[in-house]
Amino acid sequence: MLLFPASNDLLIMFVALEVMSLPLYLLCGLARRRRLLSQEASLKYFLLGAFSSAFFLYGMAFVYGYAGTVSLPGISQALATGGQLDPILLLGLSLLGVGLLFKIGAAPFHAWKPDVYQGAPTPVTALMASGTLVAAMGAVLRVFWVALGNLDWDWRPVMWVVAALTMIVGAILAITQTDIKRMLAYSSIAHAGFLLIGVMATFEIAEKNAGSLAAILFYLLVYGFTTVGAFAVVTMVRDPGGEANHLSRWAGLGKRAPLLSGVFAFFLLAFAGIPLTSGFFGKYAVFAAALDSGSQVGDALGSWMTGLVVVGVIASAIAAFFYVRVIVLMFFSEPAADGPTVAMPSIGTAVVIGVALLVTVGVGLFPQPALDIASQAASGLFIR
Repeated sequence: MLLFPASNDLLIMFVALEVMSLPLYLLCGLARRRRLLSQEASLKYFLLGAFSSAFFLYGMAFVYGYAGTVSLPGISQALATGGQLDPILLLGLSLLGVGLLFKIGAAPFHAWKPDVYQGAPTPVTALMASGTLVAAMGAVLRVFWVALGNLDWDWRPVMWVVAALTMIVGAILAITQTDIKRMLAYSSIAHAGFLLIGVMATFEIAEKNAGSLAAILFYLLVYGFTTVGAFAVVTMVRDPGGEANHLSRWAGLGKRAPLLSGVFAFFLLAFAGIPLTSGFFGKYAVFAAALDSGSQVGDALGSWMTGLVVVGVIASAIAAFFYVRVIVLMFFSEPAADGPTVAMPSIGTAVVIGVALLVTVGVGLFPQPALDIASQAASGLFIR
């Protein structure tokens, strides 16, 4: 998982992709109480993941056919010295994009996420929603900024459409969900769209890309902690048959377990980007980087970037509806007589929730230290 975004050539990246994906295919099928649903999720993830890996491999072959190398800096150098665009290069770019966008769950390559998140054991779902997304987003940045940075005027329009579609699909379809894990899956899809706004924020001057990279790193940091904390809470709300994932079972939970419900509500508000939470500053950093990028590269592209940020704000407003709906259901509905119970957390679960809450609250109140860490990590990485 760490090797995937750190790879400096496409071949190593493909090997890292497979080494990361194969254990996840197995882990998704290990749920004990909902064995059939878990095995179905594992099979779907394996089949679709195999197709996406094939797309990535074929794209790598086409790019190698054009550039004569699979090294990311070598591909960038071939693009800088090359002449007219080659159809082989564009086909390779498209296939690479499909393979990478599948891993982050961007629309229209998102269909696996709700089913896999619902069927997989919740700790595995938390791993995929945080660690896998971070690794895949790092790989997207490596390929599109390092290798294909000189081709940005060709992939930017497509990425614009994918980012807008991902945010809209994730926000709207989440409203229709009745399962808490499927709702969080579509929430993850919407957040992938927000991150793609940061991917779009590339500059003509390489040094300026450090600010966009810092915004993406900051977003991934705060989103990862909040996601792990939210799924840790989900594991504690239980029925006799296992986890109580249907939203109707969460009605009145705020009266049965006010502390746990309050923590979960705060995580949901962070997902929505409400001020004084870490999610607000994460979205602000990405949106600000996109607007800054648009103002630097020209009027036409600046308008496109502004439009994408507007789409992101609208999607955030739509997403706030289904987050608040769960909060209202927990605190303003009467609990059922046979409602779910809240399991006593283990030491590990309590530590995970506590750390996630501390980061979500702390960064929401004092974001500058985390922003400084992200800026220091991004400094010196002059992309393109």
